[in-house]
Amino acid sequence: MSRRHDDGRRRCGWLPLGDDLYRDYHDREWGVPLYDGRALFELLILEGYQAGLSWRTILHKRENFRRAFAGFDAATIAGWGTAEQQRLLADPGIVRNRLKVAATLDNARAFLALEARHPGGFSGFVWEAVEGEPQINHRRTLAEVPAETPAARELSKRLKAAGFRFVGPTIVYSFMQAAGLVMDHTTDCFRHGELAG
Repeated sequence: MSRRHDDGRRRCGWLPLGDDLYRDYHDREWGVPLYDGRALFELLILEGYQAGLSWRTILHKRENFRRAFAGFDAATIAGWGTAEQQRLLADPGIVRNRLKVAATLDNARAFLALEARHPGGFSGFVWEAVEGEPQINHRRTLAEVPAETPAARELSKRLKAAGFRFVGPTIVYSFMQAAGLVMDHTTDCFRHGELAG
């Protein structure tokens, strides 16, 4: 069920009231098809950091993550070693999780390998999960939105085979929703009508 916000618009029920940054993310980014490989890489990394936390926490630290991880430039991150990992683990502006920091460096290397060998780069690889077309769902309630899907399980498996970490099917489905591979705004949210076209 959606919620009516102070501007009179109905938005997905998972969006809290009174958080302008989160509302802007919901209104402008979540569920909008994203094709830029670097931006998809950033989003996948941030979704991995969200595991065990809330997206609200990650969103409010996103600019800190961008600063700490050199704008998510995979070529830069892939060259980092122990010194950079220690710097990151001492940075209070990000989520300081040793396993996730190490995985980010590995994921940068996996991203670069896919960019080099896959005909469509990382973006093409990811979008194959939905045959290149956003899947428009028509879910009426949050209870109808699954935590994962067969497509997310398959993409998770392919990402792991390509060397990515922190890409379980639940994380991957959250990534697919955020990146617009699937559109899961509930039907009573004003964004559903805009994105379903």
